[in-house]
Amino acid sequence: MSAPDRTVLLTLGRLPPSIDVARSFAALGWRVLVAEPFRLHMARTSRAVAKTFVVPAPTIDAAGFRQRIIDIINAEAVDVVVPISEETMHVVGFQDALPTNCEVYTSDAALVRALHSKRRFIETAADHGLRVPQTFSGNTNEARALMAQSAFVVKPEYSCSGRGVMRYAPGDVQALSNDMVVQQAIDGDEYSAFAIAHEGNVLAQVTYKAVIRHGSVAVVFERCEQPSVDTWLKNLVGAVNYTGFIAIDAILDQTGVVYAIECNPRATSGIHFIETHDLAAAIIDRDASVRMRPERRLQEFWSAWTHWFSSLGNRQERRKTMDAIRSAKDVTWRRSDPWVFLLATFSTWPIISKAIRHRTDFASVLALDIEWVGDDET
Repeated sequence: MSAPDRTVLLTLGRLPPSIDVARSFAALGWRVLVAEPFRLHMARTSRAVAKTFVVPAPTIDAAGFRQRIIDIINAEAVDVVVPISEETMHVVGFQDALPTNCEVYTSDAALVRALHSKRRFIETAADHGLRVPQTFSGNTNEARALMAQSAFVVKPEYSCSGRGVMRYAPGDVQALSNDMVVQQAIDGDEYSAFAIAHEGNVLAQVTYKAVIRHGSVAVVFERCEQPSVDTWLKNLVGAVNYTGFIAIDAILDQTGVVYAIECNPRATSGIHFIETHDLAAAIIDRDASVRMRPERRLQEFWSAWTHWFSSLGNRQERRKTMDAIRSAKDVTWRRSDPWVFLLATFSTWPIISKAIRHRTDFASVLALDIEWVGDDET
């Protein structure tokens, strides 16, 4: 089957990684479709996207989301499905119900959801001899002992964008339910690593760090060399025979030891450091050659400006943010596909308006309608 006859479906369109993936497949001559709960979203403004579909939000109507995706695949003769972000945890639950001639770029549901869990990821990594901090369910004797003895972090077992994460001093014991986890706090420098993998083999990998954060989310980020972080992620991918997008957040302590603190089995900002043209090939060809983009520092321009405006009372932070904005290239800007960048405020209005209604930051509401919180609904 020649490239012009092939169709790919992305199961989210609101985030910048969706744009990179769409542009890459379009450059290979594929027809790019996007399914998205929001009627208005970033991918809808891209010239790379041939058609978009409004689907039920999986957190509101999981069965409806499942059926709509299956209907699109059948009606449009979709060859490959590429989950992008938190909706991945829903898509993996029904990938066995898809037509046999339709490939889904991800691993099986049990593995993906285990890695998504901030407790089971730690258990999985430890079982394979990989270094992780002590981590326990909230309402356990082990958690209470850890809280009494060490600085610790409390976070929901299932969450994203740093939502609900709190750090406490030793002895500040909290009353917690088992849908929360308690994790030993590790002091050191924080890094993220992202990889594209096929059956345990890493085709492309990048380690990066936040330069500017808006809340807990990096809006300006920089590629860096940290071989020990690279090795940690590569070892995990090989140990669990992973296929799909995958990322870790890790801390390099003062002695040079890497501790991975959580895993995101989905696309993250690290995808932007990979040469856009090579992404589609990496997804469909396990032997593809993949290059890095020449830029070492990238930004989500509009999010970075939001942070600058929110820092009006902090002159030092405003100057730092402005310097970072000047030094980084936006992840969505392309002269050949300009409306994604130019209409970003308009196309992300459903998220902005929700943040205003909830009186919270952009990142906190970004995934509220697509997140997966552990209920096996599919």
